[in-house]
Amino acid sequence: MLVAAEGAIAGDAARGASLYEARCGACHSVDAHRVGPLHRGVVGRRAGSAPGFDYSPALAAAGFDWDARRLDAWLKDPEALVPGQRMAYSVADAADRSDLVAFLISVSRP
Repeated sequence: MLVAAEGAIAGDAARGASLYEARCGACHSVDAHRVGPLHRGVVGRRAGSAPGFDYSPALAAAGFDWDARRLDAWLKDPEALVPGQRMAYSVADAADRSDLVAFLISVSRP
């Protein structure tokens, strides 16, 4: 994961938006729950807490807030971060993860 001096992801949010649509959009949406929860406002939100989504007990009890570091770890290997969660998809490429996280940060700003 590439991180800038201020702690912000050094990824490309525009490329991340394209990756999100192509690789995440079948299960997720920015503004509505699908198979997976919505992502607007995910950065800073407590894991497993978006109202109206039925999370796995493991994710609902994870006890952390989403930040760039945790999103990167989640995308790399969700099961390693939260054993017993339900997401079966991962992103092996670090640059792709950085771009996806930059996009998620961009849709989390007010």
